[in-house]
This record gives sequence, structure tokens and C-alpha cells, in this order.
Amino acid sequence: MSALDRINYYRRIFRAYFLPGASQLTFWHETPQVNSRVIIASLGEYYMPFSEKAEYAGSHDKQGIPMLNYHGKIGLQYNPIAIAQWGLGNFNLFKRTQEPTYKTKFVAASDWLCDHLVQNSSGIWVWQHHFDWEYRSKLEAPWHSGLAQGQGISLLVRAHAETGDVRYREAADRAFQSFLKPITEGGITFTDERGDLWFEEYIVSPPTHILNGFIWAAWAVYDYFLATGDELAQRFFRNSIETLRNNLHCYDAGFWSLYEDSGTRLPMLASPFYHQLHIVQLHVLHRITGEDIFQQYADKWERYAKSPSKRTRALCYKSAFKLCYY
Repeated sequence: MSALDRINYYRRIFRAYFLPGASQLTFWHETPQVNSRVIIASLGEYYMPFSEKAEYAGSHDKQGIPMLNYHGKIGLQYNPIAIAQWGLGNFNLFKRTQEPTYKTKFVAASDWLCDHLVQNSSGIWVWQHHFDWEYRSKLEAPWHSGLAQGQGISLLVRAHAETGDVRYREAADRAFQSFLKPITEGGITFTDERGDLWFEEYIVSPPTHILNGFIWAAWAVYDYFLATGDELAQRFFRNSIETLRNNLHCYDAGFWSLYEDSGTRLPMLASPFYHQLHIVQLHVLHRITGEDIFQQYADKWERYAKSPSKRTRALCYKSAFKLCYY
């Protein structure tokens, strides 16, 4: 990252956290929670409530679709991940209340996803971000994300199950093809030297294996299997669980969880928000799979979060990482 890019990055962070008015962080940083109403092995409510995201009070376009304010040169932008999560939150609220307003919103999000699914330069159907973003190296627009692919699929298969609109199933089918292609061929998967299968949130080289994005994407593969009975999706989900079993220890710093596992000299610890998100995601994985390893790590990381000394140590490491790498 150039000196100018670094300055602009910190300007955006300062505006987002410390200046009045909504920013993109207003949307992302909802308190992570397990949705206790979820019935495992069904396409009912999504695994997390996303209630605050459903009621997002920031900018929306004329059709009611949320837009995130990144400030500066980026400004207001559509973010397909945010739109999918907004839709999932409204889907949950509709399932609970049968209130038509919530259905109108999750249908609007699903329609937007159908309308904006496009083929990338490799011919793979993806949802693209149309703004540059700094993550290690600059992601130049348009760029796609394994997290966007996953969240979009999770909404579309639910919208199809609820409404019967075949467009949603067709769009989910197209988007799922990105899971079947490596990043070198325009997809979102990476297989490491040990044969572990990864779904990459950011498409960079070398891959960074962001934990929360990988888990959310794995949930989408599971959702697609529930919706279709596709044996390949079932196998990919099982492979993703095997990847987590083999690598969860790599995300444990002994006092906090790591945001990514990219092999940097100084590890990138999770922020308090992402640390709590990891805990919630592991609780959900335990409910889906019944595998004790996920509950064990969730419990361990909860103990880290409750320790003032470990929280302080994590903050110091996180600050040092930002100075060295961003």
C-alpha cells in the first residue's frame, strides 16, 4: 500500500468511527448473535438474526435497497454482501411475524441480486463490487468475493423456498458455480498443499483465509445442499468442515482469535467485533454438525474475551499489525 493509500485508509477509519453520521461500519457492526429460532437442516430463518441490519437506517436508493457510505472518493455504494444480509434479516423478521413489509424487503434484495449477477472475465457468475478497496494490495473494481457469493446464495435459496419464484433458484445455481472453480479460473476456491479446500473472501495472492468469510461461505454451501440435494455441494461442505478441523488451531493465538491465516510475520488478530463473530459462528457450526471441536474453540475464545489482560494484549497486537501492514 502506498503512503497516500495508507493516509486515505486511516482517514476513512477515522470518519467511520469518530465523525457523526452513518458510515459503512454502521451497517457491519451489529452485535453478533446466534439465532435461537433456527431449525437445523431446514431453510427457515438464517443462522444469525441480522435484526439491526434489517432495520438499517442509513441511505437507501429509490427502490429501498441499502447503500453504504464509505465517505471520501468512494462515497455511497451498493455492497452485495450488505444487501444480502439486509435481505436475510428481513426474511427472518417475516418468518417470525408474517408482516408483509418484511417480505417486500427480502424480495427486493433477492430481485437486486438476480438483476446484478454478472459474468466476470472468466465467465463465472458473480456479484461485483464497483469501487476500489485496499486489502493488502488494492482490489480494483470490479472485484468479487466468496463472502458475497455465499450470502447471496443463502438469501436466494430461502427466497425461492418461500415464494416459488424460479428466478431465485436459477440465480443461486449460477452463483454456486463460483464455488466449483479455483480463484485462478475466476472462482472463489483455493486448495492448499495439504488438500484443504478454502473459500476466499478476498481474491488476493497469496490467499489469506479470512475465517469469518470462510465460515459464512461454508454455510451457503450447506444451504445450497439443503435446497437442491446436490451431492457435490454436500461433499464441498464436508470438505470445508474438514478444513476447519485441520486448521482451527492456526487461528488461536493463545489469548485471542486471528482474523485471517495468511502467514504474515506478525499475525492479524481479530478485532473485538470479529472475535465475537467467530464465537457465534462456531456455536452455529456445532449445532449444524454436532462436532465437539467447534464448541471447544467457542468456549475457549469466550474465556479469552472475558479476560481483561487478554483483551488488552489483543488490542496492542492489533494496533501493531495495523502500523506494519496497513
